[in-house]
Amino acid sequence: MTGYSELIDVAKYLRNFTLIEQDGLFAQAGQKTVTDTVSIDGRDVPRFINEYWTARQRQSAPLHEISYRACFKGQLPRFFIDLLTKPGDTVYDPFSGRGTTVVEAALAGRRVIANDINPLSRILARPRLFIPSSNQVRSRLAAIPFAHGLKAELDLSMFYHPDTEAEVVSLRNYLLERRASGGEDDVDEWIRMVATNRLTGHSPGFFSVYTLPPNQATSPERQLKINQQRNQTPPYRHVSAIIQRKSDQLVRGLPPGTRESLTAIGDTALFLTGDARTTPAIADGQVALTVTSPPFLNIVQYAADNWLRCWFNGIDAEVVARTITMSTTVNAWSKVMRAVFLELARVTAPGGWVAFEVGEVGKSKVKLDEHVVPMGTSAGFVCHGIVINLQEFTKTSNIWGVVNNARGTNTNRIVLFQKQ
Repeated sequence: MTGYSELIDVAKYLRNFTLIEQDGLFAQAGQKTVTDTVSIDGRDVPRFINEYWTARQRQSAPLHEISYRACFKGQLPRFFIDLLTKPGDTVYDPFSGRGTTVVEAALAGRRVIANDINPLSRILARPRLFIPSSNQVRSRLAAIPFAHGLKAELDLSMFYHPDTEAEVVSLRNYLLERRASGGEDDVDEWIRMVATNRLTGHSPGFFSVYTLPPNQATSPERQLKINQQRNQTPPYRHVSAIIQRKSDQLVRGLPPGTRESLTAIGDTALFLTGDARTTPAIADGQVALTVTSPPFLNIVQYAADNWLRCWFNGIDAEVVARTITMSTTVNAWSKVMRAVFLELARVTAPGGWVAFEVGEVGKSKVKLDEHVVPMGTSAGFVCHGIVINLQEFTKTSNIWGVVNNARGTNTNRIVLFQKQ
């Protein structure tokens, strides 16, 4: 076993956990855990139901404020990182998304490995381990040749004021050229990450006119209808000013020395872009803890939601659509995940852990956690139980198809495995 798990009985800790408004193991205030069992393949699997983390307990660092469809909060991986690892251990996410697990692990002083088949993941995750100063961002933005009158090769007039579009295209051209020439550095990557996150949204903090939230890019046809319904035309947005402001917001409140420690971790980090079923760059037994959340069937259309981000970064959105696992049935999804678990068994150290977060889909009728348990056990893991984090209502409680607004709750369902 690794980290704190050498000293505590994890099942006992989950059973006895009661939340207080501060960090720390074995907190002794708040509601008690509800424990029951569910029969899966003839075996009784314990379930631990409680509010194990809240935004009040540990506000996520502003560094996480990069939008991506269907991402979880930083409190989720931090709970398992603190419980099951120690500084210097390696934490992995095979479905990294915006990089919540690896950024949180790096903030906690752990080594990190990220993988995602979507190349946008690396673009959004890696720069946050190599944070430039505010002055470095300002100087680089001032050096970028923003031209007037430029237009994209596709019609973006429904999203951007003509002058804003010219600035967006200028920035895109600069970043693509820097990457193609091999001249892209950490400051360029940071600006690329921030700009990718500011392409569209529903406030003046984005480059676009009012549209869908920033984790979804609507189609041009739908945006024309939104503009008509709202009687709006795209106003001018100053691209450099928005990037500078967002850059400063992302690093507000960072403790002294955090930039340096993140860079040191980043220097040893792996950011992979590929299929989670085959990760030869990860050594056998290298990983102490995996915290991940895979695509849930075909609930989220990653390529459609990110078509504009793909365009900005010179990525073929159709290729992304073909490569991301978007299974339409539980059986097809399970076949892919079984192969993922076999690979996780290879890369996980003896005594290491996997926290595999899934949710309820199909109007809460399909509980993927109950399908995940036999996948992990057949790959050689021991299932310690299902951790259900039950929270107060939030505006994102319908994400992943979890229908629980009527109950005013929001759940994460994490199947916890250990390699013997």
